[in-house]
Amino acid sequence: MKIDFAITPQSLRDFQRAVDRLVERDAKIASTWALNDTAPKVISHLQERMRLVFDRPTPFALNAFRIRGARPTDLTITVMERPSADRRHFLKVEEAGGARPQTGTERALQYNLKYGGAVSFGVPASGAKLNQYGNWQAGERNQAMSGVQARHDPKMNTTKESRKRYRKRAGYFVPRDGSKLSKGIWKRDGDGDITKVMHFLDRAPRYTPLLGFYDGVEKVYRDELPKQIRRAFEKMIARRSK
Repeated sequence: MKIDFAITPQSLRDFQRAVDRLVERDAKIASTWALNDTAPKVISHLQERMRLVFDRPTPFALNAFRIRGARPTDLTITVMERPSADRRHFLKVEEAGGARPQTGTERALQYNLKYGGAVSFGVPASGAKLNQYGNWQAGERNQAMSGVQARHDPKMNTTKESRKRYRKRAGYFVPRDGSKLSKGIWKRDGDGDITKVMHFLDRAPRYTPLLGFYDGVEKVYRDELPKQIRRAFEKMIARRSK
């Protein structure tokens, strides 16, 4: 007696399709690993670039980008600004160059400050207290904003006596029209000494393109992805060999 077992052409085709699906699935999984392992290299490059071209970048700037990772059903990684950074202007201006939009502080001054001149833009003056990143300290900035808005009195300078009383006050002020002081926010200490903490500007500060986001990220991607693909497929082969 004997019995033969054979794979029919249909069974062979079904088996081949199953193998192809398995190979395709493993290839997609390995590709997902490779893409997602490339992503941190891209972020590291951006952070190193910021440290190189920016003056003391803040943690907010260094962590402004995030990755939307790849999946076997979508072999794409996306490098993007976090929503909190995307609402701000600074990285876009550092990438493209040119004039920047108004900041929240500048908009508040423009709409809330009762001042005869134009207040469109502002930058810290030499008397401003700067934080470790070279930016105007938030505490002093908030005090200045509160001081110049809360203490404005349209009748403050109408008499010699009122001007004398006001000069003795410590705090922040904006010079009246016609003053010899340049336009901006000034700080008066308890002894009556004054220092300027903010310059008012009629035009937006202009920036030179520095970040190099697109060229830099694409280069890292081209250089790094082949290495990660090789490692990912070696990992998949080792897994299947067990």
